[in-house]
Amino acid sequence: MADNSVTLVGNVTKDPELRFTTGGRGVASFGLAVSRRYQVNNEWQEQTSFFNVVAWGTLGENAAASLNKGHRIVVTGRLEQRSYETKEGEKRSVVEVNADEIGPSLRWARVEIEKIARDGGAGGSGGGSSSGGASSGGGRAPDPVYGDEEPF
Repeated sequence: MADNSVTLVGNVTKDPELRFTTGGRGVASFGLAVSRRYQVNNEWQEQTSFFNVVAWGTLGENAAASLNKGHRIVVTGRLEQRSYETKEGEKRSVVEVNADEIGPSLRWARVEIEKIARDGGAGGSGGGSSSGGASSGGGRAPDPVYGDEEPF
């Protein structure tokens, strides 16, 4: 089976833009600059590649609430090609990173992790506090990896 996975470490180039589908599912998109330094004949060269990153659901909502331009992050996901038509009728194609996980790079930064309470349960078990952030509503399907269990 062919696998399509990519891990990128880079800097956010613009604040994430959060939108919602007509069904209410969140999707965030932002740019990521990935730089590479290498030496040629004792002279340092730098090459930067730019990627569009798309994050769906709670990952996208949390990314939009947490990330800002300039933050150094780690993204794992899949490369996906998407075709579309411009307003002028021109056909275009773009390759994007569809994120599975996003986290801060801890090489030059420290973070404090704030666990978000999960919706969908009657009452809360476990003594975590909920911050006053926006909720995406109840009726969420169980996580495909953890089911109804908390991942940590």
